[in-house]
Amino acid sequence: MATASKKADRPWQLEVFSQGLKKNLKLQLLLKHVGEVPGQQCLLITCGDNNGALNYYFRERSGNWTWADIGEHGPEPIEEMRELLEEEVHIVKPDSLPFPDQSFDCVVVIDVHEHLPHPEPFTRELSRIVRPNGRAIVTVPNGDPLKPVTVIKYMVGMSKEKYGHQRIGYTMKDLKRIMSENGFTPSATGSYSKFFTEMMELVINFAYVQVLSRKNKNVTVPEGTIAPSSKKQLDAVSGSYKMYSRVFPIFKAISSLDRLIFFGTGYAVMVEGKKDQPGKDQPGKD
Repeated sequence: MATASKKADRPWQLEVFSQGLKKNLKLQLLLKHVGEVPGQQCLLITCGDNNGALNYYFRERSGNWTWADIGEHGPEPIEEMRELLEEEVHIVKPDSLPFPDQSFDCVVVIDVHEHLPHPEPFTRELSRIVRPNGRAIVTVPNGDPLKPVTVIKYMVGMSKEKYGHQRIGYTMKDLKRIMSENGFTPSATGSYSKFFTEMMELVINFAYVQVLSRKNKNVTVPEGTIAPSSKKQLDAVSGSYKMYSRVFPIFKAISSLDRLIFFGTGYAVMVEGKKDQPGKDQPGKD
C-alpha cells in the first residue's frame, strides 16, 4: 500500500518519465557526461519535448541550474514545468539568448538544433554564454537517412514534420563540425537508442499521433508533438495510458535487446565541446 501511495503522490511528469524508454537512456548518458558540478553555474535548454522531469533529475545531482525552453509548443507545457520545478523557466529565442556573456560553466542542450532552419547562430550564442574552458553538451537525433528505423518512419508517415523538425537530425560528424566552427572544441561523444528502442518509440509515437489523436475528439495534438506534453493532453488519453503502463514492461524488455548491438551509432547522438580560449581562431565567426 505504501508503494502504491508513493506512486500516486508522484507528480505526473515524473510518472510519465519513468515509463519512457528513450528519455531515460538520454538522461543516463547526459548525467554521465555532466558529472558532478557543485557550485557551477549550469543551464539546460530544451525545445518543447520536455515536461520538466529532465530538469528535476539534473537539479537533484548538483550544480546551480537555470532553465530555458524554445517554447515551440506554447505556454502550457512551460507553465507545467514551472509548477513541477517551482522555479522560473525562461522562454528564449535561439539566436538571442537572454543571458550575459560567459554566464555558465556548463550548458546542456537537448534536441534543439534539428528544430532550427539554421543552427549556427544558436551555436554561436551558446559559445557566447559559456565561460572559457566551460562546456556545452548537445544531443540531436542521428541525421543518417539510411538507418533502418528512419526509413520505416517515413514509410508509415512519421516524417520529420511530425516531430516538428526542420531536418531529420545531424550525424556525429556534422554536429562536431557545427560546434567546432562556432567556438567549441569537441572533447567527447556518445549515442543512445539503437534499433530495438527506436522501434518501440516509433510504435508508441505512431499510436499517439496517427491513431489516438484521430479517434479521440478530446485529443488535440499540436503540430510537432509526438507524446502528451501537458496534464490536459495526458488526461485525454488516460485509458490508453493505463493500458500502456500495463504493457510497458514488455516494451522495456524489447528495448533492452539493444545491448546485443555493440556496434554502430545509435539513433540519437551527443557531442560535448569545450569552449575555445579567447583569441583562438574560430572559423565561422568574423
